Amino acid sequence: MSKHIGGFDPSGDSPDAPAAGRRPGKVYLVGAGPGDAELLTLKAARLLSKAQAVVYDHLVGEGILNLANPAARMIYAGKEAGYHSLPQDRINGLLVDLARSGLEVVRLKGGDPFMFGRGGEEMEELLESGIECEVVPGITAACGVSACTGIPLTHRDHARSVIFTTGHLKDDTVNLDWPALVRPHQTVVIYMGLGALDIICRQLVVHGLPGDTPAAVVHAGTTNRQVTVTDRLDQLSATVKRAQLKSPALIVIGSVVSLHALLGNGTSVEELALTG
Repeated sequence: MSKHIGGFDPSGDSPDAPAAGRRPGKVYLVGAGPGDAELLTLKAARLLSKAQAVVYDHLVGEGILNLANPAARMIYAGKEAGYHSLPQDRINGLLVDLARSGLEVVRLKGGDPFMFGRGGEEMEELLESGIECEVVPGITAACGVSACTGIPLTHRDHARSVIFTTGHLKDDTVNLDWPALVRPHQTVVIYMGLGALDIICRQLVVHGLPGDTPAAVVHAGTTNRQVTVTDRLDQLSATVKRAQLKSPALIVIGSVVSLHALLGNGTSVEELALTG
């Protein structure tokens, strides 16, 4: 299967290209799930098998692209720390161009398209351009990690609510709603926050979350490369540095993390016991 990095020239010859005047194609914004290929939905697998073009992200799980139509155009549009193969506005334009050329397009995103996946922006662009669009949900990383680590997102004895937020750095700061994140009886899940983990942990304690609050960082959740590091909040950053965890990783904070050790499901996980 070929991998094309960069843009797409809709004028190029292709056996899949429509005849002149043919109606535009359709774009499916498809969630690839949290990593494990077996967690892909049946609908997503069916659409991949029939797609004429697949525009895929960096965090699409191993083996999922093998389910794509062998004749499909495979276009990589991933975003990694410090490197974006295509800016978002070019991705939006690419999807429009592919559909206008008459192709059935799968825009494949890790997790769920509407959970920190910019699927909403792409949907807006497509609809404003007169392109038919359908969103196919996927298991978001938080739900996948919760199930595979035995850390329930909600629990009557621990958390009555859960907050999903992003830890992306902006101008060397982390612009989070700290008062909202330190409320009692809730679970906090932070996407894309590994690079700011030290700041996040420090600010949560400064704003009132007890330092001994259980917390975890999960690398490559749901896959055979999954690694889970747990510690108390005020020691988590140092523990994660010693473990040398890399992205992709998800941060989970709250007393539900203390239930992690109960599952014992034999998955490939390295664990550091809570010290609090």
